[in-house]
Amino acid sequence: MSDEGLVHVPIDSITLDGNLLVPSGATGIVLFAHGSGSSRFSSRNRHVASMLRAANLGTLLIDLLTGREEQRDNVTGELRFDIGMLAERLVGTVEWLRARPEMSNMNIGLFGASTGGGAALVAAAERPQLIQAVVSRGGRPDLAGPALPRVQAPTLLIVGGDDIPVIALNCEAYDQLHCARRLEIVPDATHLFEEPGALDQVAELAREWFTRYLG
Repeated sequence: MSDEGLVHVPIDSITLDGNLLVPSGATGIVLFAHGSGSSRFSSRNRHVASMLRAANLGTLLIDLLTGREEQRDNVTGELRFDIGMLAERLVGTVEWLRARPEMSNMNIGLFGASTGGGAALVAAAERPQLIQAVVSRGGRPDLAGPALPRVQAPTLLIVGGDDIPVIALNCEAYDQLHCARRLEIVPDATHLFEEPGALDQVAELAREWFTRYLG
């Protein structure tokens, strides 16, 4: 597992580890919010990130939990559903990105997977002036709750066609969003988009969305 572009992001009393890669002349940067039990080494998110970089977008894959918290969460499973805390850390990371001189003028998007989709939408509602677009892959936007109507960033919800319970949750969340929004269902795909070509469809949809709104 590569640690290329390793960065350390201080937020309050903790430090988060991430991998920041920005192509020369990038038009925007996408921050990845990983889902339940995942990390910045997620092969699925790394695949999507590589396709975004090929489209001249920077990417930051970050662990929203510290190593100690991750060990605890592997036992209890509680922190991955602490949407408020995860959203606060996303906001802190966005502010850290914005404070870097070479990125001060870049548009920023969020890519959330699973519970990370809920956290990304809460963060977007809290910092509308800093977050220009959101994409959720197999996400739980319903976990954003009352934050959904306050989201201003254009939002793309992507769900697998065979992920029936999550489709219903995304439809309910979609109806509560008042921003520019789209719901895309990838045919014959399950929750993790492991079927041949499914993840490439996700990456292509995300690339189009972020290129449109971060360009």
